[in-house]
Amino acid sequence: MRRKLGLLLALPPSHESAATVHGLSQAALSAGHEVYLYLIDEGVKNLTDPQYRQIAHAGVKVFACAYGCQQHHVSTADLDPAISLSGLVVLSGIIDACDPFLSFT
Repeated sequence: MRRKLGLLLALPPSHESAATVHGLSQAALSAGHEVYLYLIDEGVKNLTDPQYRQIAHAGVKVFACAYGCQQHHVSTADLDPAISLSGLVVLSGIIDACDPFLSFT
């Protein structure tokens, strides 16, 4: 059965949860599930990680908090077109639509 997995990542690339979220995303995609990832707070620092660009191109729907990018001085000038800038309304929709929804904060 195809499921929708929602993930929230609020931690920087140096935190082990960043690797965990990346691995979960890949595993869920490989299993045929839809994956939605929202980067918030320090999680927006993962935008510069090539692994996160790779999963966006592989089919993970990646969203980044525009306010978080501003607060953590993460440039969006060269943002990969496979990644969308958004606000908390999008996060709310992901939480509503996905089962399960996992938060890494």
